[in-house]
Amino acid sequence: MNWAIQIGILGQTRLRLHLSFLLLLLWTGFSSWKEQGALAAFHAVFFTCLIFFCVLLHELGHVLAARRYGIPTPQITLLPFGGVAQMDRLPEKPGQEIAVALAGPAVNLGIGAALWAGLIFTGGMPDPAAIELGLPLSLPVRLLSLNLWLALFNLLPAFPMDGGRVLRALLALRLPHLRATQMAARIGQGLALGLGLLGLLSSPLLVFLAAFLFLSAGAELGAATLQHLARDARVSAAMLAPCIRLPLECTLQDAVESLLHSAQNDFPVTDAGGHLRGLLTREGIVCGLGEGGQNPLVAQWMRRTVPTVEPSMTVEKALGLLRESGSTALPVLDESGEVLGLFTPENATQFLRVRNALQNHSKNGHTG
Repeated sequence: MNWAIQIGILGQTRLRLHLSFLLLLLWTGFSSWKEQGALAAFHAVFFTCLIFFCVLLHELGHVLAARRYGIPTPQITLLPFGGVAQMDRLPEKPGQEIAVALAGPAVNLGIGAALWAGLIFTGGMPDPAAIELGLPLSLPVRLLSLNLWLALFNLLPAFPMDGGRVLRALLALRLPHLRATQMAARIGQGLALGLGLLGLLSSPLLVFLAAFLFLSAGAELGAATLQHLARDARVSAAMLAPCIRLPLECTLQDAVESLLHSAQNDFPVTDAGGHLRGLLTREGIVCGLGEGGQNPLVAQWMRRTVPTVEPSMTVEKALGLLRESGSTALPVLDESGEVLGLFTPENATQFLRVRNALQNHSKNGHTG
């Protein structure tokens, strides 16, 4: 995600912070300082950090639940509106998706229960009359209220929030996955519109949140549609073919010419028989030019170990192999090992979008 910086690593999950969060802290601190002074600004910034610590724990709940089903989560990104746990793939079964979705709110409810028990034990629970009068509340009480609010808000059936994912999973028990996603997304966008109208009458923040939810639901629906198409599509239809192949004996200068005069960023390196020997990436070219000039052979800077795919493999499986390997492209080989083309995420996405547009046109033509 652009404009996000890494702030730590927990296990195999990178923790990232969107830079707009720093703007939120500055705005919170400045507005409190302007109204009540430096001490109030410190308290406001500190409480905002505690809010996002609870959000981080919420996302870690999703991560741990997903790990139970063998789903890794490469990174968590904290945004001004909450957090996003980026999983390698979604749970395959509705029951698993429900468990992963509910794990986040369960963490907030657990924090709230612990704070409630501590307040009861220490006698720190405020009198209801004091709450009605709007008297200042202690930090534990405010954190208790915050976590209850986070749990309840995330359980709203507004896809792609946790409650929306539970709704999608329940619909998927009786409907195809894509159809369930479409219904959940439409419901989520309807709730977002309602939230936006409420925000126009009360708070601009609700308007921004509603817009975020509306656009996120649309993006999730688009991703689910492409994933559905990728299950049936074959690599042979989505690959870049023919592609430029570089012979082992060519130099980096030759590779630069191919890079500048084509749409390719990655180049299979082949021997005299046309068999794959490695993959030269754009990063490899740049590094080679910086360290060795233009004359070194491409064989010195190519990746010698690179996964390959067959033309009959599904696009979904090939995209999964791309993610797992961390490669930017995969050579496509025939049965004899000769290079037929190059499979890239850009080509695959473009192919799937065109296929989706053609299918929609066909449906509209039949219905019209």
